[in-house]
Amino acid sequence: MSLTATSSGLRHTVWVLRGNLVTAIAAAAAILLALVAIFGPMLVPYDPVASDVPRALQPPSALHWAGTDQLGRDVFSRLVVATRLDLAIAVTAVSVSFVIGAVIGSLCGYVGGKLDRAVGRFVDVLMAFPLFVLAMAMVAALGNRVENIVIATAIINLPFYIRFARAEVNIRRNLGWVEAARACGDGHVSVVLRFLLPNVLPAMAVQMSLNLGWAILNAAGLSFIGLGVKPPTPEWGIMVAEGARFISTGRWWLVSFPGLALMLAVLCFNLLGDGLRDILDPRMRT
Repeated sequence: MSLTATSSGLRHTVWVLRGNLVTAIAAAAAILLALVAIFGPMLVPYDPVASDVPRALQPPSALHWAGTDQLGRDVFSRLVVATRLDLAIAVTAVSVSFVIGAVIGSLCGYVGGKLDRAVGRFVDVLMAFPLFVLAMAMVAALGNRVENIVIATAIINLPFYIRFARAEVNIRRNLGWVEAARACGDGHVSVVLRFLLPNVLPAMAVQMSLNLGWAILNAAGLSFIGLGVKPPTPEWGIMVAEGARFISTGRWWLVSFPGLALMLAVLCFNLLGDGLRDILDPRMRT
């Protein structure tokens, strides 16, 4: 039975990707990003943090595909190695907020009452602040370490998942199949985790894909203003900040390549969202 379900899911995924070229390209780009993050640091031609001052600020060439920076470091190697860090921050932060937000939101939508009102006020307070400014404040208070960037990014993403899960579960909690589950002896926690959550996860996965792109931008933005990852660690935001000083002198490659990597990564996850909805939503299966 499980093999049949898996086979059906794979056929449906292939069908969606065949019918939507943009989704197929976005999925291929996401897989490529993941492969670069996993294997890239082992394959780069140069040490991403080793300085070679005599070769500083060289334009792209056969020797250095994306040129070198002000310290002679290979920009291409730094771009590839930075992919792992940026994706790790984004995936970890969004996964944490997704799991916690889905559980809290589902419980609030199912139970209602004082718990729902208390969590609702907490979410309203969080969303009253500009989220990037809130992330800046948290990282500045906790210290600009990678784990603190993950915590701040996860916290500012929580309201999206709590509100979404609460609304979806609140709509479904009194439907017939939920009442049938209760009548069969399932407890409240079992009803939420086994019946309600699986029905809201497909729609939440779309939000997760969009938040991945935003989380990458958030991490890069914090590094750009000096509150994120510390140099000389390769990171896209740091590379843009360091290269911005040389734009007026014509060293375009220092900003262009990390900026292009950021743009493509964010665009990839944004485009992937709609395809995930079609793949994961059981109502799309015919």
